[in-house]
Amino acid sequence: MSRGRDDGNRKKRLVTTVLVLVTFCGFFYMYSRKSGSSPLEYGSKSLKQIGSYLGGDEDGDESSSKFGEGGEDDVILKSIPVCDDRHSELIPCLDRHLIYQTRLKLDLSLMEHYERHCPQPERRYNCLIPPPPGYKVPIKWPKGRDEVWKANIPHTHLAKEKSDQNWMVVKGEKIIFPGGGTHFHYGADKYIASIANMLDFPNNILNNGGRLRTVLDVGCGVASFGGYLLSSDIIAMSLAPNDVHQNQIQFALERGIPAYLGVLGTKRLPYPSRSFELAHCSRCRIDWLQRDGILLLELDRVLRPGGYFAYSSPEAYAQDEEDLRIWREMSALVERMCWKVAAKRNQTVIWVKPLTNDCYMEREPGTQPPLCRTDDDPDAVLGVNMEACITPYSEQNQRARGSGLAPWPARLSTPPPRLADFGYSNDIFEKDMEVWQQRVNSYWNLMSTKIQSDALRNLMDMKANLGSFAAALRNKDVWVMNVVPEDGPNTLKIIYDRGLIGAAHNWCESFSTYPRTYDLLHAWTIFSDIIKKDCSVEDLLIEMDRILRPKGFIIVRDKRPVVDYIKKYLPALHWEAVATADVDQNSEQDEDDTVFIIQKKMWLTSESLRNSE
Repeated sequence: MSRGRDDGNRKKRLVTTVLVLVTFCGFFYMYSRKSGSSPLEYGSKSLKQIGSYLGGDEDGDESSSKFGEGGEDDVILKSIPVCDDRHSELIPCLDRHLIYQTRLKLDLSLMEHYERHCPQPERRYNCLIPPPPGYKVPIKWPKGRDEVWKANIPHTHLAKEKSDQNWMVVKGEKIIFPGGGTHFHYGADKYIASIANMLDFPNNILNNGGRLRTVLDVGCGVASFGGYLLSSDIIAMSLAPNDVHQNQIQFALERGIPAYLGVLGTKRLPYPSRSFELAHCSRCRIDWLQRDGILLLELDRVLRPGGYFAYSSPEAYAQDEEDLRIWREMSALVERMCWKVAAKRNQTVIWVKPLTNDCYMEREPGTQPPLCRTDDDPDAVLGVNMEACITPYSEQNQRARGSGLAPWPARLSTPPPRLADFGYSNDIFEKDMEVWQQRVNSYWNLMSTKIQSDALRNLMDMKANLGSFAAALRNKDVWVMNVVPEDGPNTLKIIYDRGLIGAAHNWCESFSTYPRTYDLLHAWTIFSDIIKKDCSVEDLLIEMDRILRPKGFIIVRDKRPVVDYIKKYLPALHWEAVATADVDQNSEQDEDDTVFIIQKKMWLTSESLRNSE
């Protein structure tokens, strides 16, 4: 009898245990749904942790963190959780929700809350960013300059807020961009021609015979200024923060216009010294006088000898006492910086920088702002604080009485003077161009069955070196964001000297752009570099998926074990292999290299599908 009672008690305990487990699993499932990690409806529904995702998990599969290790654990991953739709525009290092949650003590008056603040590994999202409901392949360039699908960026507040300024107009399923701006209601093309006219450039064309090529547009709005410059063979880095006018940079990139999320706050912009021939600010609402003119001095750092600053703002035509005060103080500041007024008309003033250091040397002792210290590296940018000082020119600039650069397009293939800073000869430069031209031709041959002539517009070279990948694409209707990793040679100044654009970046972190903004990513040995730095390869794969458009391509050029490792993730990332090829070993860098081309599939979450119906 006692044994029977024991069996009954055991059965009751077993039933109780099962009920507790079922209840716990139910709570866990509901929690995972709320935290935005629901899987896709199709494919495996497992929420298996994938090794060292986003900082590592001690309970994860160790094999997922190591290259080329076979064995039972070397499995093909079936699924990665998908973030819920509210994260469809997530920018991890510019996530204001993270700032609020972590209670970072930031000075709002200095715009620190718009600067990069990357999450710690334990706070990163280990999920794929879904496209918004109804997402479509973007409209192709050049038509895409003037219209985008509303479903791709479902934000119309700017159209209402700027309705009197001709920024954008909602028209059915599309958003139309007439080319207007706060200070150029009648179109960016007419405004650009007026600036060229003010500077007496031939035929009112701003490129001035190829001598003006790179432009920085600060507070760019939806980047119509930069978009209309492209027809004059001028490329602009359109810069704006993820501020109260959210999505302006997202609109710019959706249109196919070069743009970057950034702010003049406390840190240097991610561009080397002497990068731009023209800086532009049209009603950008920046207090240029704050902190002893530190923001204007940052523009001075990135402007070339003889570079221009075009400023369109009420202060330029002084309508009231406050405008007059600002104008007087700003005029005094730029005079002490040795800038001179090149032209002034209506609402716009254009200043020009000196060609040499002579004016700096002739200033009275103690004049503010001072020259920067001799040990200051004007090309060091990532995480470097801005300083209220003038960046003097190099001896080469002083001798050349300018940048010494050839006009565009000869500039692209002419060895720039700063090449000598790296000990590179002209022969090395020319050989680099030749090698990358061959490589790019090979890439396009491998993609020929999948790619159409107008399929690509926004490209990124994740490790740009001298910029020869971008140079090899000069005859295609594309632009390239040339990224120089922070721990390699600081060759970004060579890239800008060639008339190209780019930014410095650390690939252990997320890039400052919206999701779905690039058509092609070129990853040359980036994965090998990441593993050497002990950063997560899985993080990088998820980040690449975030910034890549559906139907976009990835070109991986790396060692065979690296490529084999990446192949494990294709099903989980919803990527498909296009081509794999071993390369000809025509240099030491090519030893054992493999080219692997991937295409991202178009997919929607179940929630997106429901909202699209």
